[in-house]
Amino acid sequence: MVVVVEMNGHGEEQTGFEIGIVVAKKNSKEERVDYEEDSVDVLVSQMKKVGLIVERVVGLAEEFIKVAAPLETLGRAAAELEIKKLTYIGMELRFEWEEIEAFVRQPDGSLFSWCERFRCFNHLIYGIVNKTDSVIALRFDNQEFCWKPGESLLKRLETEGVVKHVFPLHDEIRRKQLLRTWALNWLDFTWQPIDEIYSYFGTKVATYFAFLGMYTRWIIFPAGFGLILQLIDFGPWQLFMLPIFFIFLISWAVLFFQFWKRKNSALLYRWQTSVGADQGCKFADSERSSAMPREELIKKPIVDKTKEKEALRRAEWFGHLLRFRNDAMVIMSIICLQLPFELAYAHLYEVMESDILKFGLTAIYLFAIQYLTRIGGKVSVRLIKYENNGSSESRADSLVYKVFGLYFMQSYIGVFYHALLHRNFKTLRQVLIQRLIVSQVFENLLENSIPYLKYSYKKYRAVRKKKHENGFSTGRSQVIPRVEKEYLKPAYSASIGEELEDGLFDDFLELALQFGMIMMFACAFPLAFSFAALNNITEIRTDALKLLVMLKRPVPRNAATIGAWLNIFQFLIVMSICTNCVLLVCLYDEEGKWKIEPGLAAILIMEHVLLMIKFGFSHFVPEEPAWVKANRVKNAAQAQNVCSRQLLRSISGEKKME
Repeated sequence: MVVVVEMNGHGEEQTGFEIGIVVAKKNSKEERVDYEEDSVDVLVSQMKKVGLIVERVVGLAEEFIKVAAPLETLGRAAAELEIKKLTYIGMELRFEWEEIEAFVRQPDGSLFSWCERFRCFNHLIYGIVNKTDSVIALRFDNQEFCWKPGESLLKRLETEGVVKHVFPLHDEIRRKQLLRTWALNWLDFTWQPIDEIYSYFGTKVATYFAFLGMYTRWIIFPAGFGLILQLIDFGPWQLFMLPIFFIFLISWAVLFFQFWKRKNSALLYRWQTSVGADQGCKFADSERSSAMPREELIKKPIVDKTKEKEALRRAEWFGHLLRFRNDAMVIMSIICLQLPFELAYAHLYEVMESDILKFGLTAIYLFAIQYLTRIGGKVSVRLIKYENNGSSESRADSLVYKVFGLYFMQSYIGVFYHALLHRNFKTLRQVLIQRLIVSQVFENLLENSIPYLKYSYKKYRAVRKKKHENGFSTGRSQVIPRVEKEYLKPAYSASIGEELEDGLFDDFLELALQFGMIMMFACAFPLAFSFAALNNITEIRTDALKLLVMLKRPVPRNAATIGAWLNIFQFLIVMSICTNCVLLVCLYDEEGKWKIEPGLAAILIMEHVLLMIKFGFSHFVPEEPAWVKANRVKNAAQAQNVCSRQLLRSISGEKKME
């Protein structure tokens, strides 16, 4: 990729093209049209007029426009978007280019985050509109169309099929640096350059890798404990070791998520991201209404406020009813359709004696369940569209809950069948080993091999098409521009669709299913934590390699937390308390009489104690570090002092005028 270097007036260096626009290739046999009539030439000239740096590249199958921007161009776009940024007095104010020195820089020294820059680029390229009062005629090859007054040029070109795709580009210098220090750095095990990941990919991807790294470091402790239980025979104390391991495990899980909340709040403070970032527009609207003159507010009749209150109340409860209806539909479909299917598979697997038949049955099951789950995901996406969710993140969280219910039934019902109904712990351990080793290794291979195969196939088709156009099938090799290579790579999308969630849905889903597997059946197979730790160490590097090499650069998402997944992990902790107590009863009550003897009574008491530990430890560890809280209080006090001074000056000025 050609690198453009610009030095702005504030001494900050801008490097690299960050946005790629895919343009349909012209028919070379057609005569060249005039400059004013060519739609692509008009687009390029208009982008240059708004201050963008543009370079056109001719690829094998398509043409490309690479776009970069000096800092001043992005700054003025941020001011037009009214982006709120943190200032040195602790207040978040609307950005103004003339007051650039008042705003806090990012951890890497840049003024804007990747998410903010992407918003500015979108505003600049989609904000090119026809400012004249007349229709402008445009042409692309033999195709003619009109650019209406006030219409976005890029949207018109997308509608006409001239522009095929707009996507973020990789920065080769920073990409290679992350490859060297992160994806290929196997010697550091769980260490990751989180700030560099945030600067390059945005908040949501960086939060995922921060969670994955911390989870992998913490899981080493139960992995070591489980390995000791597996290798050492404690003799008469063996019966007491599993309950001790179980108590340690629940305490570990609760403390881990409390300390993750602390780490998350510290990261958000360092990245200047607030939890309510998606509510900025609503805050701005309320700010405008509060700034109205007092006389206008008094003139408004009280009846309007009462009607508005009633309308909001009806909309609120109607949204709750819609979500309840959709959740009930998903639950009933799971119970009526998926549950019998899962139980039938588990029963057939239990009664079959031939390993070949079991393997064939599992292959058919995996194929069928993938198809059914994909249908369930699409149905959930359709249901979400009819819910009254406030933001895209709340819609995504609602979708996560619904789809996880499908995967929860798919992943655990067969294991419950072997563990609780048949009490076949040998088969249970075999299934756990299969899920934790074979399935996850297979999934990791698919995650990286399928995108590479898709890219290789698209590249092969592009080269073959070019050779066919040139009239030869063999001979000199075709050079593919780097921007076209990035365009041919698959997007980082979720298996359930791109409408609400990106590829992080599948990565978080994999972690949640693994966490539930090792936690809910810990007493039956303590060694599972060791397999999970090894898998997660590998997962950090393979996921990094996938994002940096195999896929397009993801569109940044400004999610401040892991969202609905935190509640899912908390739910799995409560489920693990119940399931492990039942497993201990099955282990100690070999005759299956279910008598409340002293040992079984102790297990029931332990269940209630662990539930108390679960909810007690949640309040024992503060969710916010003391230094973050102190800085936040200090910034709030400074902001209040500044606002008080400004109000006093305005009041005294009005008195003097009177």
